[in-house]
Parts: sequence; structure tokens; C-alpha cells
Amino acid sequence: MSFPGALRASRDWVDHIARSSPARLALLVFAAIIVLETALLSLPAATASGERAPFADALFTATSAVCVTGLVTVDTATYWSFFGQVVILVGIQIGGLGVMTLASILGLAVSRRIGLTQRMLTAVETKTTGLGEVGSLIRAVVVASAVVEASLAVVLVPWFLDLGEALGPALWHGVFMALSIFNNAGFVVVNGGLTPYVGDWWLGLPIVVGTFIGAVGFPVILNVARQWREPRRWSLHAKLTIVTSALLFAGAAVAIALFEWTNPATLGRLSLGDRVLASLVQGMTPRSSGLATVDVGQMRESTWFLTDALMFVGGGSASTAGGIKVTTLAVLVLAIVAEARGDRDIEAYGRRIGSSTVRLAVSVAFLGSTLVGISTLLLLMMTDLPLDSILFEVISAFATCGLSTGITADLPDGAKYVLSALMYAGRTGTITVAAALALRERRRVIRMPNERPIIG
Repeated sequence: MSFPGALRASRDWVDHIARSSPARLALLVFAAIIVLETALLSLPAATASGERAPFADALFTATSAVCVTGLVTVDTATYWSFFGQVVILVGIQIGGLGVMTLASILGLAVSRRIGLTQRMLTAVETKTTGLGEVGSLIRAVVVASAVVEASLAVVLVPWFLDLGEALGPALWHGVFMALSIFNNAGFVVVNGGLTPYVGDWWLGLPIVVGTFIGAVGFPVILNVARQWREPRRWSLHAKLTIVTSALLFAGAAVAIALFEWTNPATLGRLSLGDRVLASLVQGMTPRSSGLATVDVGQMRESTWFLTDALMFVGGGSASTAGGIKVTTLAVLVLAIVAEARGDRDIEAYGRRIGSSTVRLAVSVAFLGSTLVGISTLLLLMMTDLPLDSILFEVISAFATCGLSTGITADLPDGAKYVLSALMYAGRTGTITVAAALALRERRRVIRMPNERPIIG
């Protein structure tokens, strides 16, 4: 077969996959980007020492970047060269925007329009219900990302200059941290990490604000931007996402402050103002940013357990955050409340939530719990580490959060591969994984008689 014929056959195959199973193509594209990133990070030019990075570390870092997680086996600021950091940052941006969204942007730039295939792919990535909304959503993605990232960079570049850096390094580090914050990536290029700046409001507030905006999701940003003067007209999804995220943030900040207030290794040694800022940052980082200004490894086990729960929930749907998503939690809570009250329908803000949405929420929560449970068992078999440390690391990987108790670098290669697969599954989404693996959709003409088994 000639080269043009092979190219045409490949294009037809991709188009067939896109139309028959967009979710499966999304997984393939994400995997292809990770493979490319791994190859680039395996080059000698990618490391500061000029030596090839071990394959396990290159794969882990590439997966963490594309899946906007932030877990690392080597120090980003010192181990990787400028070229390696550029590769990581490109992976962060691609993963934050979403590979399918980026594909539609490129298609729009080339053909001046978005075809059906691109719309289907973007609808999968961004959870858009109507294909007609995809074009507007893409514009919202590009504008929101550019505006927020540029704003964060404008704030952070002077901060790096204030640290004594030259203009060139300050510009690079400011842009890198701006993209890392908004995309909830968790990568840090500050020598020594962020803990020395725990009381620096110039750094802490951009982390809190940028993480929140990135974690609410692009559909929410689009809806609020259109109806910002009339909150009553916001969609149910936007209201549930914003309200649930705000409640989780406030509750987490207060709880972490109470748990760690007297811990000399974290908040106990700080002044009142520094404790407040550190609590705000730590209350927001489990949304998925993973940018901690205190030593997570020195936190109390009660704080670890709370953070586990917060990371598992994650941020908003079609956002840069991971987890089962805040709307999943909101729907499950509303279903429990409706059942406790004896209500026939599940309602919120004058809208009724259908049973199919509840089934989807249960499926997402169950599949996420299953992935976390299996991965925890595998890591317990591979290491001698305690359960609390392993569980924290596993949930952080699944929720693409990036917080760590400090055990990642010392894990065996097998455990790194498990966490890499978990980050991939967590970023692509449990339902996307399930849909991609399904061979066909079952359509049944005959429905069985209804009967209720005893529950509880």
C-alpha cells in the first residue's frame, strides 16, 4: 500500500472510531500524548545532568503532566532542564484544555468551522449536552484559560523578581506556576518548594483564586459569563458546582485549621495571619491543585483522612480538576435527602433530577472507589508502607491532585506504573473508561417485570 493510501486508511479508521466511540478515541489520544511526552522526557537534553532519565520516572512525570496531577518522583525544579520543563508545561496545558478540546480548536483554525466529528469528541471531553454548544464552549475554554493564566502570570512574575531572580527566569517561572495553578497541575519550579513561603499572601491568594476558577469547570464559566447579572438564571449544574465547591472549601479550611492549629510541624509554629492563609490554601488544594504550603507528610492522620475525602470528591465536571466531581457528591446527597423525606422526586433549585443522573452518579462513585481500592491493595503488596500513607497517595493519583506524604520518590517501579495507570484513569474519567471498554450499547425491546429487593 502506498503512503497516501496508508494515510487515507488511517484517517478513515480514526474517523470511524470517532463516530462509533468518541470516548475510546479520547483514551487513545490521551495515551498517544503521554507516549510522546515520555519519549521527549527520556532524551538526555530533558535532564539537568544530561543523562537519560529512568523510564519509570519519565513515564510517571509525563503521565502526571498530561493528567494534570502533580505527583513527582524527581524534583521538577532541579532534575529537569529548561527543555524538560517546557515539555512538562506543554503536557500540562494540553491536559488542562483537554485533548479533545484542543483537537477541535485546531480543526476550527484549519477549516474555519467545527465538523460533526470534532463536536462529538469535544462533547465527550467537556460533558456538553448539546452539540450546538461546543463552539461557544471552546471559545470560553480558550478565553478563560488565556485570561486567568495571563492574570496569574502578571501577579507571579513580580513575586519571583522580588525573590531576586533575573527577568528571564522570573518570566519563565511565573508563567510556569500560573499554568500549573489554573490547570490544577501541582508542579512546582520553586527551589525548595512552597513551604518557606507559607505566610506569603502574594503567593497564597493566587493559588486559592486560580485553583477555584480552574476547578469549577468550563461549562460553569461559560454559563456564569453569559448570565453573570442574573444568578437565578444560571443552570442547575452551575449552581450545584459553585455552591458545593464553596461549602467544601469553607468546611475544609475550618476543619484543617482545627486539626492542625497546635501541630508544631505545620500550623502550630506560625503567626495568626500565617495560620489563616495556610488553612485557606490547604482547604483549596484538595480540589485538585496539589500545591501545598505546609509539609503534608507532617500533618496529623485526622487531617490526612479529611484530605482523602476531599481529594476523592475533587472539582467540577469538565474542569482541570479530578475526582468523582462535586456534582456527583451533590446529586448523591440530594438523593439521600429525598429518600429520607419520602419525596418521589429529587429536586434542587426548582428543577427535578432524573433517575438516569442518579444512576450515573452512583456508577462514578462506585467505579472510583473500586479503582482506589484495587490500587491500594496492589501498592500494599508491593511495599511495606502503612495503609494511611498508601491510601493518601492512591487517592491523590486517582483524583489527579498531586498532594503527597513524601513517599512517591521511594516507590518501586511497579508501584509507579500502578499510579501512572491510576492517574490516566482518573483524568480520562471512570465513565469514559467504562464507555470506551464497552463493545456495544445494549438495546432491549422487552423489559422485565418490576420488583424491589430489600435494601438495608
